[in-house]
Order: sequence, then C-alpha cells, then structure tokens
Amino acid sequence: MSKAGLRPLAGVVSERASSAALFDDIVAAYEKRIFNIAFRMLSDHEDAADVTQETFIKAYRAWDSFRGESSVYTWLYRITVNCCKNRLKDRERPGRQGVDSLESLRDDDSGDGFQIPDWRYSPGPVLERQELCEVVQDAIASLAPDYRMVIILRDIQGLSYKEISSVVGVPLETVKTRIFRGRSMLRDKLADYVSS
Repeated sequence: MSKAGLRPLAGVVSERASSAALFDDIVAAYEKRIFNIAFRMLSDHEDAADVTQETFIKAYRAWDSFRGESSVYTWLYRITVNCCKNRLKDRERPGRQGVDSLESLRDDDSGDGFQIPDWRYSPGPVLERQELCEVVQDAIASLAPDYRMVIILRDIQGLSYKEISSVVGVPLETVKTRIFRGRSMLRDKLADYVSS
C-alpha cells in the first residue's frame, strides 16, 4: 500500500486524538457541575457518581453528532437530566429502595454545596446556618423531580430560562411556571425557618 493510501487514515487518527483531547478538557471543565446537579437531583453520592460517568460516556459517544446548536454545558445538562430521570424511574420499580434524606454535602468539591464554617464567628450562628442549609436542601429534595430540576438549574446553577427550556426539553412558559410553582412550594416548606 502506498503512503498516499495511509494519509486519510492518519488524518482520521489525528482528528480523533485531537477530539479526545478536546473532550478531556470538557470533562475537566464540567465534571463537578454535572456531579453537583446529579447529586442534588438524586440525593445519593453513588448514584450521582454513576450518572456523571454515564453522562460523559453518552456525550463522548455522541460527540461527533453534536451540532453546536446549544452550548456544550447546556447539551451536557440535557444528557444529565435524562440520566437522572432514568435513575429516578429505576428507583420507583418494586424492590428498589429510595433515599430517605440527603447526605451531607460537605464532600462536594464544586463549591456549590455547604461551606466550611468560618471559625471567626461563634459556633451558634454557624450551626444555625448549617441547619438552615440542611433544611433548604431537604426541602429542594422533597420537590417532585420536574420542579426540583428547574429550581436547581435556575437558582443553584444559574442557567437562563431559555437554557433550562433547552435542557429540560419543555417550552419556555412551562419552565417559568414550574419555577414559580417550585419556589412557591419551597416558600411554604420553609415558612417556619425564613421570615418574610
């Protein structure tokens, strides 16, 4: 075989290598955020780790078909949302036990979970803030998955309504309605803890 016959193959190999390197950068940039969303949706460290891995495996396999119609993180969030929904459906099957409460978020490296207490302050206010954070996390976890997801994406991850619509796959007005209702439910659940 001539060298000319090898050139296309070499080009494909170098394209795949550069594509793999680019994908490694994407994993490094978004891994913690994807894990954080999965953890907040599933309230289970192992399930969140599994979903994070599953998200990136699916994204890698579909990388060549990514058309760039949305941003990379919106695309990844969409995959994550679908993986979380599947995991939640699996939990509802007979013989599968759900998680009763959130685990502590102190091991969350994303910076979006609980913060290490600042010991310059007295222990009383620090404990009160920690208790309030736990109550808020429990309240979010108690929302139905459709409401929980939009609250997490909007109020914790900071996505725009349009990005959430793309991620969740529902019309913009539905996103706005779910956020409004989700916030109302949270306000009711937290009424004893937060003064108006």
